[in-house]
Amino acid sequence: MTMTVEHQHVRIEPNILYFGTPVVLISSSNEDGTPNLAPMSSAFWLGWRAMLGLSARSKTAGNLVRTGECVLNLPSDRLAAAVDRLALTTGSDPVPERKRERGYRFVADKFRRAGLTAVPSETVAPPRVGECPVSMEAVLERRHPVDDGGILAFEVRVQRVWVHEDIRMAGTSDRIDPDAWRPLIMSFQKLYGLSGQVHPSTLARIPEHLYRSDDLERARSL
Repeated sequence: MTMTVEHQHVRIEPNILYFGTPVVLISSSNEDGTPNLAPMSSAFWLGWRAMLGLSARSKTAGNLVRTGECVLNLPSDRLAAAVDRLALTTGSDPVPERKRERGYRFVADKFRRAGLTAVPSETVAPPRVGECPVSMEAVLERRHPVDDGGILAFEVRVQRVWVHEDIRMAGTSDRIDPDAWRPLIMSFQKLYGLSGQVHPSTLARIPEHLYRSDDLERARSL
């Protein structure tokens, strides 16, 4: 049987490859102990670990290298306006030249700027974001330079996962309800939400506990 292709591919050279990833608000600790809060979307998860792509010259990267800890806060699509208030802001003073050329300005209190609430964490110094439905306390395991070293890929290990009760699956103690969780998505510099489920997933037949990693047991000992 021959399959008919309705659309043909064309070769292009896009400047960025942001095809759609969840927005993360990373909270970290500045040199004076105050919190920094920065939006990013180059992140993915493997077990209880995350890979984060950050500019090596960013304040968040510097804080993460220096302290070895952070909190990964996941905003819902309802927090798009708060996230956008952090756009073109930096915790670096003076503002790095490349950021200054792009219109960035220094903001010392990022939580106040975004209108968000800092909540104390349990295992790390940076605070959680109270309004975010998901917050994950994490520590740095290793970092990897990318290309010429201007970008760093950070591997962090999660030690605590906090969620709002309304996204926890009813009748369970350890599962997120994907029909209730509505992450904020960045796609080619624009913010989007999710639609409903488009098709049943065969993978969903596999019990989630079979993906449990040793890092979860390690986190329980802290």
